[in-house]
Amino acid sequence: WGGWWFWDPVENASFMPWLVGTALMHSLAVTEKRKAFKSWTVLLAIATFSLSLLGTFLVRSGVIVSVHSFASDPARGLFILGILVLLTGFSLVLYTLRAQQLKSPGRYQLFSREVLLMGNNVFLCAATLVVLLGTLLPLVHKELGLGSISIGAPFFNQMFTLLIVPFVLFLGLGPLTRWKHQPASQVQKTLLIAFGLSVSAGVLINFTYDAPTYMAALGLVLSAWILITTTLEVVQRVSAMDTSLSAFERLRKLTPSHWGMILGHLGFAVTLIGITLVSNYEVERDVRMMPGESVTLSGYEFAFRKVEQRNGPNYTADVGIFDVYESGDKLVHLEPEKRLYLVQRMPMTEAGIYSTIFRDLFIAMGEPLDDGAWAIRVYIKPFVTWIWAGAVIMAIGGICSMSDKRYRMAKVAKVRTAVGGVATGEEVEA
Repeated sequence: WGGWWFWDPVENASFMPWLVGTALMHSLAVTEKRKAFKSWTVLLAIATFSLSLLGTFLVRSGVIVSVHSFASDPARGLFILGILVLLTGFSLVLYTLRAQQLKSPGRYQLFSREVLLMGNNVFLCAATLVVLLGTLLPLVHKELGLGSISIGAPFFNQMFTLLIVPFVLFLGLGPLTRWKHQPASQVQKTLLIAFGLSVSAGVLINFTYDAPTYMAALGLVLSAWILITTTLEVVQRVSAMDTSLSAFERLRKLTPSHWGMILGHLGFAVTLIGITLVSNYEVERDVRMMPGESVTLSGYEFAFRKVEQRNGPNYTADVGIFDVYESGDKLVHLEPEKRLYLVQRMPMTEAGIYSTIFRDLFIAMGEPLDDGAWAIRVYIKPFVTWIWAGAVIMAIGGICSMSDKRYRMAKVAKVRTAVGGVATGEEVEA
């Protein structure tokens, strides 16, 4: 269908554990480094698992209407709901009884890595709450007899736009600050450089488009902020190492978990660039076309040659033959299909897609019209590939973090002990 996120209830059900799970990973970093946020980390772990079960319930029960629903037996939904109530209830009761035993030592200065990470935890949890309310409120409203309401993409887009600005600002600040306390004056120059470069880069890139928008400029500035602050953090970390080593050797000394953080943040910036540009600058047109006609969109000419009938293993298809031209030169040949599956008599659309690093061209066959004409939908989606590329980079970052031995086994340290005046090496778990 040419999109990347639809805010469908089933998509939202899988999105909520991602958001809280991301907060959990960052809270765990504070717990590991500073022995802090213990109670909060446990609560996030309970919430992440509970939301995973809730997502399974929403998908399998059929209580919400979705194009992705997999509800085949309502009894399964009741069984999953029972597991959700049982496990979440016992977990929260146990948490309430034991939370006082998970005290965190000390206080934290306002400008410190702990506080900034907690701030991002708050924004991630707020985003989760927005998705949860937007997904379940129509169901609750209807069950209370208050009528049917619909909460769609405009609500989610507006709320996430408000939340992502402070979230990204904290994301860039966090790696540049120290644990416990960081005088603002020590990073003031770095932050001013990063801010100036981010605003300049975002605004300049935005003005390369014919009709620049404020929202696109904001998204690009935020993306540049992440890229620049992450780069500056690496430069600072490498500069503080032994200067007798080459830059490459110093980069190799960064731990796998640190590389995981770097790649995770860079991947998010790449995804944010893709989301910003495709949301603001995609072009769509629905046209009535006869074979032999062509339509021009954003400098591309889509020529409709003919329609062929083809038979598949369990379907028949009307295949549109299209040639796409750029500046008079043939760019690609596309063959979108309108299929009819014979057993269930179900029509399906197979789009013709041409993907590049900077844009996707998308053609879909609609319904046949009179006189041999067809309803044709044409999209040009800039930088949509960057959304998936950023996700791959983030996944690689996660693999790097998991490969860190500190997360797979207890760290083994060499401890010197004197036995009868003789120094011996003994391996103990740290």
